[in-house]
Amino acid sequence: MVALCSQKLAGTMFEHSNLAHLADQFDAFLIDQFGVLIDGGKAYGGAIAALQKLRASGKQNLLLSNSGKRSLPNELRLTKLGFERCNYEMVLTSGEVAYHELSKSLGYSITKGTSVFVISRDADHSCVEGLDIVVTSDISEASLIIIAESQSDRFSEGHYENLLGKAAAANVPCWCTNPDRHMLTPQGTTFGAGWIAGLYEQLGGTVVWFGKPHLPIYHKALERLSIAQKTPPNVLCIGDSVEHDIAGGRGAGLKTALVRTGIHKEMALTDLEALFRKYGAVPDYIIPAFAF
Repeated sequence: MVALCSQKLAGTMFEHSNLAHLADQFDAFLIDQFGVLIDGGKAYGGAIAALQKLRASGKQNLLLSNSGKRSLPNELRLTKLGFERCNYEMVLTSGEVAYHELSKSLGYSITKGTSVFVISRDADHSCVEGLDIVVTSDISEASLIIIAESQSDRFSEGHYENLLGKAAAANVPCWCTNPDRHMLTPQGTTFGAGWIAGLYEQLGGTVVWFGKPHLPIYHKALERLSIAQKTPPNVLCIGDSVEHDIAGGRGAGLKTALVRTGIHKEMALTDLEALFRKYGAVPDYIIPAFAF
């Protein structure tokens, strides 16, 4: 059992708590995937049972992810890892939000049949699948670049700088469908798609960002919850990233809980507090793990 106490930072209180203490206080939960439910290769201990227990008690669970892939591939991966589909409303990904925005933009701000260069993993092109778009393997031919995932386990930072330099100088528009700057892998943390998109901006390119902490993904998530008509909705956002999960949840006017697994697992509280100040986002709660 985790001791419950409050701590003050720059005039704002956050509470050290745990999932068991918070479960009855909220009607619904927006739960991050990587760093909360899974570590990049497998489910965290207790996470599968925790999701099931919340659902059994009548809570709505919506998994809110900065994955550059669309919702269905994420749901299929979670099923393979032991998470039952009946225990959550859906996986809403930044990739899914970007896909629908791209679909709406074709024929208007984006020409049908345009050439797109996709940066992803496993040759995944779900971000454009079924759309009137031509995927090119030659970035010099691209009228749009989509950064969906990082292959930082295969390629260096220098590789991406060389790849993107000319396109950025030519101001080829870029969409980042996964704004996470850090990526969890079974071998540890490395740079993510958001870092690559940030590099593109540093090289002089323009990036349109999708996912947390930007508000559209929260608006779409709340639309899927039947309790969304409450003002404010009684929803808790649970995530491992101050920059994305906590800043995003607070920006959407929701309560937030920072879990001490994932990318900040080894970070001392004093260093976490520096992040809270950096991003202007203090969580309402800090919990050790997504588990009862």
